[in-house]
Amino acid sequence: MTILQTEPATSLRSEFLRTLAERGFLHQCTDLERLDERLSGGPVVAYNGLDLTADSLHVGHLVPIMMLRWFQRTGHKPIVLMGGGTTRIGDPSFRDTTRPLLDDTQIAANLAGIRQVFEKYLTFGEGPTDAIMLNNADWLDGLGYIDFLRDFGRHFSVGRMLSFDSVRQRLEREQSLSLLEFNYMVIQAYDFLELARSRQCILQFGGSDQWGNIVNGVELARRVDGRELFGLTAPLLTTSSGAKMGKTASGAVWLNAERLSPYDFWQFWRNTEDADVGRFLRLFTELPIDEIARLEALRGSEINEAKKILADAVTALCHGRDAALTANETARRTFEEGEAAAGLPTVVVDGASLRQGMPLADLLVTAGLAGSKSEARRLIRGGGARLNDAAITDEAAYLAEGELGKGVLKLSAGRKRHVLIRAG
Repeated sequence: MTILQTEPATSLRSEFLRTLAERGFLHQCTDLERLDERLSGGPVVAYNGLDLTADSLHVGHLVPIMMLRWFQRTGHKPIVLMGGGTTRIGDPSFRDTTRPLLDDTQIAANLAGIRQVFEKYLTFGEGPTDAIMLNNADWLDGLGYIDFLRDFGRHFSVGRMLSFDSVRQRLEREQSLSLLEFNYMVIQAYDFLELARSRQCILQFGGSDQWGNIVNGVELARRVDGRELFGLTAPLLTTSSGAKMGKTASGAVWLNAERLSPYDFWQFWRNTEDADVGRFLRLFTELPIDEIARLEALRGSEINEAKKILADAVTALCHGRDAALTANETARRTFEEGEAAAGLPTVVVDGASLRQGMPLADLLVTAGLAGSKSEARRLIRGGGARLNDAAITDEAAYLAEGELGKGVLKLSAGRKRHVLIRAG
């Protein structure tokens, strides 16, 4: 097995691996030299799997999504594997607690929401390099438990499974790990074998937290069928300040517009820390490497232009170019011209409640600018809350009669987060 933090792009023959290396995706590979050889010999098939735990993905999922996109762009065929079966168990990797179990209705609804995301990044169809989407429930639901244990259970060493970091760390913290969860890695390994047999898939992508699960699949195929399969992982991302990628104070940064407006999505990338701009441009956009080098070399106020380019490029991929242009223009009008631009996120609140005088702390929570009343009060005490661009100084203040004006309010948290409140 090969574990690599960096790999010179010039040492790789295949366009796909060279692209991953120069953009910072490579972290671990089961046999990099042999995989490079296979990828150089013509189109191959690879997959990335994900469980259906929500009706949208968030920006933490963008690394494997972009890997699949580059895989297709460099002449190969990607498979998106929906975990309709494995979602019923829940992946325990690097989690402190068991995932909540979902019913079939919720799993189906989540699948429909996630499908929308991938249709924006990949080209689906029947061609040799067109992406396909599969559901592992199609083969897992029909497995006989006793037959499965007899045919495949003997190929897994419990000692080996306990040695993987995802399991070992949980047990070292003396947190329970159910038999149901422990079987997850066996099921994921079987998925890889099934895709190798039915779809000639030879490669699985994932984040580094999936390394143990991926290796199990590679080893199972070798033992059962004598097949040569490969695993490839990307590093799990945190920001330069150590924050987990895809999370903010107000929650996850979702990829579906129903969960998070394109404007708020654009603003997330616009607010990237200076030290992360170059890295995020490499990972989450398709800008040429030499252009990224120029942008990340900018200093002082000029780095803000690079952040806008980052926000435009990522938003265009996720929500379309029109949405990116609208978000950029809304931000310009809001911050440079001081307008309560019509393109800002809008929350409709019962008009009677507003006119009767709603506590401003409650309004901040309703607008999604604070996660709780206590957080809203801290925001007010810190001078970060504004109503119609005027500072809110009293944490117990109510909306005064007449402030609603024409039925629209502009509520702000800090200088960059704004929401329009409309009376409904």
